[in-house]
Amino acid sequence: MTSPEGGADFPNPPERNLPPGRHLRLKEHLLSEIRQENHAGTDTAPRTGGRSWLRPSLVAGAVAAAVAAGLVVAQPFSEDTAQAGPPSKETVAMLKDIARAAGRQPAPKNLRDDQFVYLRTKERYVETGSDETARLQPLHVREYWQSVDGEHTEVVHDRVDGFDHERMKPDLPLVEGDRHYRSLQRMPADPVNMRDWLYRVASGEESRDQNAFVLVGDLCGGLMPPKQAAALYLAASKIPGVELVDDAVDAAGRRGVAIARENEGERQELIFDKKTKRFLGERQVAVEDLPTGFKKGTVTAHTAVLERKVVDKAGERP
Repeated sequence: MTSPEGGADFPNPPERNLPPGRHLRLKEHLLSEIRQENHAGTDTAPRTGGRSWLRPSLVAGAVAAAVAAGLVVAQPFSEDTAQAGPPSKETVAMLKDIARAAGRQPAPKNLRDDQFVYLRTKERYVETGSDETARLQPLHVREYWQSVDGEHTEVVHDRVDGFDHERMKPDLPLVEGDRHYRSLQRMPADPVNMRDWLYRVASGEESRDQNAFVLVGDLCGGLMPPKQAAALYLAASKIPGVELVDDAVDAAGRRGVAIARENEGERQELIFDKKTKRFLGERQVAVEDLPTGFKKGTVTAHTAVLERKVVDKAGERP
């Protein structure tokens, strides 16, 4: 094991095929589905009611990170249909402000490997029913207890998704691109190497620029070490096509400024508080009529981070 500031030495796990039709929005949720498929017939099998997830670009980072980790069979990068330009000066300036705010956040003190990061979110996504009709979920609260080192059993509570304090055993060995705090400490702490890391680790069916941006969104939703968080946002300022949205609203109704990128008819927005520059949540908006039936202007995915705290046990609330 390397030091937190050093490079990571991750093993190369065998490839595992993702169950057909399962495109899930968060990496830990995707991994839980894989684990539960491997233990079909046990008491921990998911109760999904036959649903499957659509794959909006907002949620692609979960699949992309798993692909990069060797958990699913990788697909080649698609090419950009049009060459995206560099971010504007205003966008770069905002990301620098966000990076400075992230770098000033205190790191958790006396953090132990056997502790958990408690994440409480409000969210809704697109899903399909048994009739294959796309629809939006009801807005609901989700709780997740994420292992600090990735080696302890985690818990997810989300009744809409069919998880009632479901226990998820650790998926070992850990692989590069996971979001456990100890793994995040091994990410680059400077923007140049962070950008290289994003483009190397991010994968999926979109363009390389879009995959990298989606991975930024996946990472900023959790608890991040300050140095790596600052480097992440500075690296995002070098992704072509990234733009500034002056006014955006998260799933809790909080208004903020968004760092966004358009891709295949939808705009993914990472929303930050205008004053503190702290991450609030994500929103995905159709910028044209979509093949799924959603009209231009429809919010097709919406999240808000309500709470992030370190706790001693999985299932324990702050």
